[in-house]
Amino acid sequence: RSSTEETLAWSASVDTLLANKDGLEAFRKFLKSEFSEENVEFWLACEDFKRTKSSTKIASKAQKIYSDFIEADAPKEINIDFHTRDHISQNISEPTLSCFDDAQRLIYSLMAKDCFPRFLRSKEYKELAQKQENRNQKRWLPFL
Repeated sequence: RSSTEETLAWSASVDTLLANKDGLEAFRKFLKSEFSEENVEFWLACEDFKRTKSSTKIASKAQKIYSDFIEADAPKEINIDFHTRDHISQNISEPTLSCFDDAQRLIYSLMAKDCFPRFLRSKEYKELAQKQENRNQKRWLPFL
């Protein structure tokens, strides 16, 4: 698992947290407890989508993201403004690798400004950081 330095480093930025496998897992678990895991799931789906090379996969992945997160009453509908949702809806028939960029930016901003600070104040994060701290102390002080 993560070292104390890594666990504490997650607090530096939402990017640091999302780039770390254990940090991402802890953040997802936290968002799930707040019933808002669709935000990080959408962000991850967009990151995966932007790495798509095959044009046939671009269309199918775009449609899956659209039906999962964007369209009205989607199972994991994200909270974005009408203009952004409408723009995606109008262009989904001919998707490009950047077709979800505006929505992804909005969700990233929401996570960075709202979810991430709450995560850092959460009991879960504090306990995880404390657990790592205790584990490190035991490693360096085996006689305790």
